[in-house]
Amino acid sequence: MAKLSVNLNKIALLRNTRALGIPSVSRAAQIAINTGADGITVHPRPDGRHVRANDVIELAQLLKTTPGIEFNIEGNPFHNLLEFVRDVRPQQCTLVPDESGQFTSDHGWNLPKDSARLAPVIAELKSLGVRVSLFMDPVASSMPLARALGADRIELYTEPYAQAFGRVDQDKVLQQYIDAATAAQLEGMGINAGHDLNLDNLPVFVRAIQGLLEVSIGHALIADALELGLAETVRRYRAAARGEAV
Repeated sequence: MAKLSVNLNKIALLRNTRALGIPSVSRAAQIAINTGADGITVHPRPDGRHVRANDVIELAQLLKTTPGIEFNIEGNPFHNLLEFVRDVRPQQCTLVPDESGQFTSDHGWNLPKDSARLAPVIAELKSLGVRVSLFMDPVASSMPLARALGADRIELYTEPYAQAFGRVDQDKVLQQYIDAATAAQLEGMGINAGHDLNLDNLPVFVRAIQGLLEVSIGHALIADALELGLAETVRRYRAAARGEAV
């Protein structure tokens, strides 16, 4: 049964359109935790369009009072991400190869091309006691390279699966994820997943990927919360992360 980590970037994006401090990112985190979230994810970007430095600090302080709830900070390690990690020591850091000003994450790391510059980053994170997850495309042959760098987990980039969901090529695309997950597990790495997962496609994905540990979901979850309310939405996504139809 996969754990659900709620990404709060879109809460911060809405808040940032005014100077009133609402909606509160910390309050949203507390609601998510109270209604079943297993973790909180943030992706601080250099342009500050989503969560900002003070959000990271406030969330870290909140999560210190909630044992068992993990803090996952994700982003490009070459865009000041490590400053946040050094300050708050989250349980997990997910390294994502997005560029400055990029609309959203849209691909995984290219290994071995990116290996040389990732190696010292991963080594530092592990020295800080932070679990390292690499954002990866579903390419089975890349998994030994990720493990060689010292990654503890990989996060499968799931937009291609989401796009194929309901189409004739759904099973073919899903098999790529099954193969990649199997290859990663054979290397001793854990499997996370995220990007464009929603209440429709998530249960199918969870049932297909044996041993999936965590899904990180933000955009679809917050969109659904506009209709269902945040608490009810988190309950439904938690059920979906466990492979239940909702």
